Amino acid sequence: MYPMPILLSDARVRNAKPKPKPYKMADGEGLFLLITPSGSKYWRLKYFYAGKEKLLALGVYPETTLAEARERRAQARKVLAAGNDPGEAKKEAKRAATLKSANAFEVIAREWYEMRKHEWASSSAETMLARLEQHILPKLGARPIADITAPEVLAMLRVVEGRGALETARRVMQTSGQIFMYAIATGRAERNPVPDLRGALKTPVTKHYSFLRANELPLYLKNLETYDGGLQTKLALRFLLLTFVRTTELRGARWTEIDWDKSEWRIPAERMKMKELHVVPLSKQAITVLRELEQLSARRIHRRVHGRVKPLRDSRGFMGCTMPSTSPQEITQWVKHKSGYLSRVSIAPSRSGRAMSGSLPMQACSCCARPIIAWG
Repeated sequence: MYPMPILLSDARVRNAKPKPKPYKMADGEGLFLLITPSGSKYWRLKYFYAGKEKLLALGVYPETTLAEARERRAQARKVLAAGNDPGEAKKEAKRAATLKSANAFEVIAREWYEMRKHEWASSSAETMLARLEQHILPKLGARPIADITAPEVLAMLRVVEGRGALETARRVMQTSGQIFMYAIATGRAERNPVPDLRGALKTPVTKHYSFLRANELPLYLKNLETYDGGLQTKLALRFLLLTFVRTTELRGARWTEIDWDKSEWRIPAERMKMKELHVVPLSKQAITVLRELEQLSARRIHRRVHGRVKPLRDSRGFMGCTMPSTSPQEITQWVKHKSGYLSRVSIAPSRSGRAMSGSLPMQACSCCARPIIAWG
């Protein structure tokens, strides 16, 4: 009979000293401790699979204790008893862990962002990245995207909603859904949990901009003419009425975009929301506004702020002049008038107004503009 092996103890493992050559201390059932000349101690398991002797690493002492090494031995022997190779099972688990890390929500979200950001204006790209980093990634970033459930997404959205930012919560949910759809398309998720949240958030109340009716334009234009502020403001508002462009397009206009011979304003694609060249036909009245504005473009325009004269930022320029405007409603609020009515009214560019591009004859534009000028 063979003598029973002496099992290891914590004390024996702890006190084992290095020798000139590597040596082993057995614990039974294939488990042993390998001690190297440098003093390092490695847990190893010797086993046979398909008639071949193999070796499985179980950890390093003291990070892996004797009890933990024995537990890993027991798990490996269960795998072996099921007819599988413990070494291959360990490699597969490691591959799965690596794959899960590569499929983390943050990895896919940033990949989606990089793929899409060329479609957006720089300001929109910055807003989207801030939305990801402030609201979505702190909650979901480390999670494997395939494991994320609808309740997890809802919990993230509730934090945003709880601050009263209902519109932001809606946009965050929309962005999350787009990332899940991208993950499905690239084979890293099987379903999108966001549609399951339909109706789960508070609906933001939509507040539409005020608008001017046709019979209100005469009073508006009359009050605009009596406005005692900057001339560029008056000209810009008049030009806005004659072209129906977005205020951002108006503020960014440059003289190089004007084709005087064809009476056209050619807004380059990089300044347009849809990234396409936009041609605005200019009526005689619009040309008159531009000619008057030419006289101002060579001078630096200042405005008085709280009793101090402060130069406006060049990025807010309109044909070299500057206008303190960020939205249609703000630009019209500058118009002073005797009644308090018009300070609450805005002229927002309409979708139908954007159809005024292409081949519309300049003569037709001038005819359409006459009633507006006459009302003023």
